[in-house]
Amino acid sequence: MKVSKSIIQTALALLGISLFIISCNDKETYPIIPEIKFEDFVLLYNPTSGLIERGVLKISFKDGDGDIGLRQGETDPPFDYNLFITYFEIQNRDTVEVIIVDPVSGDTANFNARIPILTPEGNNKSIKGEIEDTLFVYNPNSDFDTIMYNVYLVDRALHKSNVIQTPLIVRNF
Repeated sequence: MKVSKSIIQTALALLGISLFIISCNDKETYPIIPEIKFEDFVLLYNPTSGLIERGVLKISFKDGDGDIGLRQGETDPPFDYNLFITYFEIQNRDTVEVIIVDPVSGDTANFNARIPILTPEGNNKSIKGEIEDTLFVYNPNSDFDTIMYNVYLVDRALHKSNVIQTPLIVRNF
């Protein structure tokens, strides 16, 4: 049985169009609990002080219902922060959570951050992206030079993401 060339070409064209339509309807979907991943940490040198005082943390995130972010006026718990960051120092081979106290004011350093509303327009609310946050890495009350951070994200429904840990960060004095 011979199949004509035009029938094969028509069938291949229909197959190609069908695959194109199916691929256009595929939407990326993620779980409604946010997921984060460590991407990078870059130390920033301050030429004025001669110290490495800050660093930029970069994480990626995914969220299935896109309810990441806080409105500007929302400042009361549980909506005061949505990116939670804990500072640790490696002290004599032990990982120690450190609360940094300003020697002048007596205030404690808070590494937590507020991510603004990121919910996308349209019907598909799944969202992914990257977040960068500049953090202090210099603790004037410490002689230890190796630090790390634990980080997690909380969405508007108060779903807590996984907790990530940065690699060890060595800051030279």
